[in-house]
Amino acid sequence: MNICVADASHVKYAQIICDTIAESAKVRGTGIAKRTPEYIIKRIKNGNAIIALDGEHFAGFCYIEVWGHQKYVANSGLIVHPDYRNQGLAKKIKKAIFDLSRKKFPEAKIFGITTGLAVMKMNYDLGYRPVTFSELTDDPEFWKGCQTCKNFDVLTRTERKMCLCTGMLYDPNDRSIGRERQVNKKTYERLKRIKETLFLKKKKS
Repeated sequence: MNICVADASHVKYAQIICDTIAESAKVRGTGIAKRTPEYIIKRIKNGNAIIALDGEHFAGFCYIEVWGHQKYVANSGLIVHPDYRNQGLAKKIKKAIFDLSRKKFPEAKIFGITTGLAVMKMNYDLGYRPVTFSELTDDPEFWKGCQTCKNFDVLTRTERKMCLCTGMLYDPNDRSIGRERQVNKKTYERLKRIKETLFLKKKKS
C-alpha cells in the first residue's frame, strides 16, 4: 500500500473519491458536505491531500482545507474504499494528513467536525479535544459547505451552535494537552454516548 501526498498525477481519481464519499454517507445514513471532482482536484494539485493506492487501485483519501488566513486548517473527506476497510488504513491516512498539516501550516489550529465515532477516536489519539463550534473557524465559506448535508437544518435551527457533528480541535500552542488527557477521555466517552443516542433517534424519525 502506497500512502503519499497526492499530486497532479492523481487527479484521475477525483471522481471515484467523490463517489466513494457519497456512497459511504448514504450507507451509514449520516450527513456529509458534498464535494465536486473539481473541488477535489484543486486540493490535489496544490499538494493538500493524501491518497492511498494499492498499485493503480484507489484505496483511500483525505484532504486539507485552509481557513481564516491560515489560522485554521481542517482535515476533511477522510474515506477508505470498501475493498480496503477494516485494515487500519483510515488511521494511517489520518496520521499522514495530520502530519502534512503540521508541516505545511505549523502555527495553524487543526479542526474537524464529524459524526463518525471512529474518526472522533482517531482525532482524540492525535491530541484533538472536543470543543464548541464557537472555537472553530468563523469563516462563512467553511460553514457554507454544510449546506449540502442532510442535517443542515439542525445547524441553522441552533444558530450554528451545535449539530449532530462534534467539533474537535488540535491547538499547537496548547501546552495542557498532556495534563488534560484523562479529562478529554471522559469527555470523548460522554460525547460518544450522546452521538449514539442521537443517531438512534434520527433513524427512528
